[in-house]
Amino acid sequence: MKIKRIAHLGIAVKDLDAGKKLYGANLGLALKGDEVVESQKVKVSFIGVGESNLELLIPTADDSPIAKFLESKGEGFHHLALEVEDLAGALEELKAAGVRLIDEKPREGAHGALVAFIHPKATYGLLLELCQYPH
Repeated sequence: MKIKRIAHLGIAVKDLDAGKKLYGANLGLALKGDEVVESQKVKVSFIGVGESNLELLIPTADDSPIAKFLESKGEGFHHLALEVEDLAGALEELKAAGVRLIDEKPREGAHGALVAFIHPKATYGLLLELCQYPH
């Protein structure tokens, strides 16, 4: 598996506008736009930090994974995303190695990316997202 970079850090928030104000206006980072990911019932806002991003996440439905996270843990760090060259191949490699996966097949994510998550019990409590962007 070839990991290319840290793609983004996901941060669950209750108020997307307040988050964008903090990271954009107050910290001077570049706001890159918002997107709704219907399959995850979430609205995301990407904020550029060098070659990586922060991804602010707010639920669009009460039963979304982010809504459940906010209810149980409150606002804060949600996941680390690593960009890989070949997501399907990476998942096969991890599965063959016995790594516990949430997703055994890639699914649609923000910005046209394919994404899959590794279970936190396999990564010392960290929700790890692997993503592959179209080029």
